[in-house]
Amino acid sequence: MLKSYLNNWTLMRLIRTVLSVLIIIQAISIHDIAMSLVGIVLLGMALANIGCCGSGGCATPAYKKGGMKKEEFISYEEVV
Repeated sequence: MLKSYLNNWTLMRLIRTVLSVLIIIQAISIHDIAMSLVGIVLLGMALANIGCCGSGGCATPAYKKGGMKKEEFISYEEVV
């Protein structure tokens, strides 16, 4: 299980980890509890490799081959 966390490191995940560690260090140096909680949450998100969208919530639908068929043509009517 730990091996899966260490294998899939992308540049964005590394940036999130570094920034969250820097936020935690800054929060400790200025004695700010709220900022340290934000840093801990961001570090957890980076280590678990999750984002704001959860598990694929922001994914776009797969491209369907063939596109729009003639029967699916949309006609519009002007409403006055």
